[in-house]
Amino acid sequence: MAEYDLSKTIIPYLDRHLAFPLLAHLVETSLFPVEQVQAAQYELAKGTNMLDYAVSLFEQLHPDEEIPEEFSGKREKAVSTNERLQLEAQAVLDVIENPDVAQALRQDKNQNLQYLKDNYNLTLEQITVLYNFGQFQYTYGNYSGAADYLYHFRVLSTDNDLNTSAHWGKLASDILTGKWETALEELNTLRDVVDSRSPSTLLTASAEPAALTQLHSRTWLVHWSLFVYFNHPQGRTLLLETFLSPTYLNTIQTSCPWILRYIATAAILSRKSAAGGTAASSRVRHSIREIVKVIQTEEYQYQDPVTSFLKELYVEFDFEAAQRELTLADRVVGDDFFLGEFREEFLDNARYLISEAYCRIHQRIDIGDLSERLNLSRDEGEKWIVNLIRETRMGAEAKIDLEKNVIEIHRSALPVYQSVIEKTRGLAFRTQALGTGMLHSPQQPQQSQPQPAVVEGAP
Repeated sequence: MAEYDLSKTIIPYLDRHLAFPLLAHLVETSLFPVEQVQAAQYELAKGTNMLDYAVSLFEQLHPDEEIPEEFSGKREKAVSTNERLQLEAQAVLDVIENPDVAQALRQDKNQNLQYLKDNYNLTLEQITVLYNFGQFQYTYGNYSGAADYLYHFRVLSTDNDLNTSAHWGKLASDILTGKWETALEELNTLRDVVDSRSPSTLLTASAEPAALTQLHSRTWLVHWSLFVYFNHPQGRTLLLETFLSPTYLNTIQTSCPWILRYIATAAILSRKSAAGGTAASSRVRHSIREIVKVIQTEEYQYQDPVTSFLKELYVEFDFEAAQRELTLADRVVGDDFFLGEFREEFLDNARYLISEAYCRIHQRIDIGDLSERLNLSRDEGEKWIVNLIRETRMGAEAKIDLEKNVIEIHRSALPVYQSVIEKTRGLAFRTQALGTGMLHSPQQPQQSQPQPAVVEGAP
């Protein structure tokens, strides 16, 4: 299933350190030759100060060759740079961690800088050492230390460009240390920065139009947020709330339509809980309907078994085709770095969607026939359907006749006014999205996009 792997598509939008987990996952799945993946890991590692890791990769790739001398020179330079920056940063930390100083600092950053300069002769240039040392810590894999130094820098600094860069670096560090609550807070803060600040200051210096630059920032943020949304307990719901908002849906449709796989999966994962009466926003409850419309619109530039499953089920109403696509989608989800751990849950929720759609258009259903459409044996299907009816509100409408081995559906007709509400439910959203698209119609971004000025200063 290598043709459906998105790693090569997603990695260009990630910092090199965030790409390492994806490549390690590819080694485990064996979707590509191990030698090719290790070569990619080595090329990335060479651009960092994780020299031991780079050397080990070189030895795996070239077991009969001597280690290049350049690594010795890089190691000496890294050690000396670390010692110098650590001394400079410690001098700043000694001041700001002083209890008297911590008590004297206020919300106004300019006032704090003036206080530090008047009383401790500490300038903004000296405070910037915290950023430089945090950046250096990040380059050799000390992500926890990097997060601490970047946080301290951001609290004091008034340099908007470096503060934004520190936001990206802090988010990457929190992701790589697995601190998902903190990472979610950082993600929300960074999203506010990206959405509210002047676009020209969000990325590295560029001659591009401001709107296009802001589009690039949002595109990078969408990709980085996948780490948080598929690891945080509430992440799938938060993903739908964010990605289905007009601003980010426009970004995805314009520059990264492959993210539709993750929106579709999140919608499928959330559907059963929403149908079971769990508290959820209107957007989450009706996310399937919204995403199916987007899938129809964007299928000319992106489709895969996950999106095709929803299309066959809700547009074509072809249950045989949906069954075939679900078989492929199960493998695609299992191999995907972000989705792999949700494989069983995805399959269970997808079967629920098939059952729900099938029951809507039939009043009398043969359990054996429905089991076949769910890729289950008759006995497995019977148990699964019984549990489904018990767990969801389908129990109010469906009755099982085990003697005849059928399900009978008894549903009352919707009142006219309720039918009107159902038909017009998404009208306001679609109107808002259309208006946003007409007001902001950025040109198609180029394949090669500038990287946010994160912590390595990579080009």
